Amino acid sequence: MRNFCFLLFLLFSTVIVAQDRLEHPEIYLGVNLGATESMIQFNPTVRQGYLFGYNGGLVFRYIAEKNVGMQAELNFSQRGWTERSGKYSRKLNYIELPFMTHIYIGKKNRVFLNIGPKISYLLSEQVLVNDTINSTSTQHTTLIQNPFDYGLCGGLGFLFKIKGNIFQLDTRFNYSLSDIFSNNKRDYFDTSNNLNISVNMAWLLQLK
Repeated sequence: MRNFCFLLFLLFSTVIVAQDRLEHPEIYLGVNLGATESMIQFNPTVRQGYLFGYNGGLVFRYIAEKNVGMQAELNFSQRGWTERSGKYSRKLNYIELPFMTHIYIGKKNRVFLNIGPKISYLLSEQVLVNDTINSTSTQHTTLIQNPFDYGLCGGLGFLFKIKGNIFQLDTRFNYSLSDIFSNNKRDYFDTSNNLNISVNMAWLLQLK
């Protein structure tokens, strides 16, 4: 089911409806920085709150059609989980590459939607709190087994232009289709995928 949803999402995000081509394509390069709130979708369930973190990186945007373009990013992103008991939390540091369709309305000031697939790779993990005593829970005793992560992302934002500079604010939801722990029949968790939302500010410079 999750793979089917991934295929539908990928199809939706990459189909380009015929548009009026721009006489001069718009090319932008910039940086973004923001905050994340993350959790892991465990099955069987683990009671959690959201773990606060940061993300940021490079942004490349190319627009050759009216109202439609593409956007790629290279980001550092913090994810993970914190348990409702307050006795355990772990932070996961990823490098990620989202590749999204950029859909917008407006001219100088724009409202936009970014939507598409992303891939990530785990750089490191860090236990922030561990007040459990002799815990045998899988999520406490097991290091991340699947460092490669893939999934979907999408979000809304707005931007305004000032002499070739773009300043924007957007919010994004990220849903992973892969699991951080092994999910074979003998394993405890059936699913353990990343979920997170982020709010980002960005500055982009128009190159062309």
